[in-house]
Amino acid sequence: MSMEIVLRRHDRIYLPGNVVSGHVVVTTPSSMSHQGITMRMEGSVQLQLSAKSVGLFEAFYNSIKPVQLVLQTTTVVPAGKLGKGTHELPFEFKLEPLPGQSLYETYHGVFVNIQYALTADMPRGMLAKNLSANLEFIVEKEPIVSTALANAEPVPFEITPQSLENVKKSSLKNIPEFKIIGQLDRAINDITQPFTGHLAVVSCEAPIKSIELQLVRVETCGCVDGYAKEATEIQNIQVADGDVLRGLQIPLHMVFPRLFVAPTVAAASFKCEFEINILVFFEGGKLVTWNHATTIQRSANPPGRLFRA
Repeated sequence: MSMEIVLRRHDRIYLPGNVVSGHVVVTTPSSMSHQGITMRMEGSVQLQLSAKSVGLFEAFYNSIKPVQLVLQTTTVVPAGKLGKGTHELPFEFKLEPLPGQSLYETYHGVFVNIQYALTADMPRGMLAKNLSANLEFIVEKEPIVSTALANAEPVPFEITPQSLENVKKSSLKNIPEFKIIGQLDRAINDITQPFTGHLAVVSCEAPIKSIELQLVRVETCGCVDGYAKEATEIQNIQVADGDVLRGLQIPLHMVFPRLFVAPTVAAASFKCEFEINILVFFEGGKLVTWNHATTIQRSANPPGRLFRA
């Protein structure tokens, strides 16, 4: 015998205020008794500290608890019997937050996770095996008409040894002289559109091994006692291989991966922000990094909507 949850929407994507509906499908080879089938819809923000942060913030380590966003329960069928065969039992919930809470988009991070799920339970008594089923569904916020996004200006940049941050003056002599110029097409990005731009190596006294475009998540979590901030890589794309031709314009193009990127959010106990890094690897093992913090939004009616992987 088996039990599974099937939603009416095959893409499992819902907006706040939508009705989440479907069927609990129970298949049994013979007649069976049960003590009722219940459904639970819940959404929460799971917060976690990195290993290096635990020692620094032991005072509030136990204070970081999940933030409950949604919690609803319903009885699909009362206690009774199900006959042999397959039974499709309907259910529905209205996707609304708990009082005092807001709904955030589904996000699978490292130290911050925002997830929504359905759980079906069928207890069957002391001597029979209980049945249970789980299914995650995806929440996306209603797209907004963003004046800031519509008017977002390109971001020109110039990378030289002198422009690098967090580099001591005494260490500059160990970095080859180079100059890279380029442009990010937008300071604010639409999550449904690719990140784009270009760069060119104007000059470099050392051979270049590789140039890469890196997307980074910056997650902050904590409470009134303190906050921990961690940056981790989401994806890395090589845009140039070898000692590239000087002055050649190299395009930058990156699709934001679904679920691992969400619109930038700042709440009372957590924040999810994103950064773009340009990594330049030189022959001999030296590496320089240029960093740019970007804001991500979900825009209404974007031009030429692109499918996200």
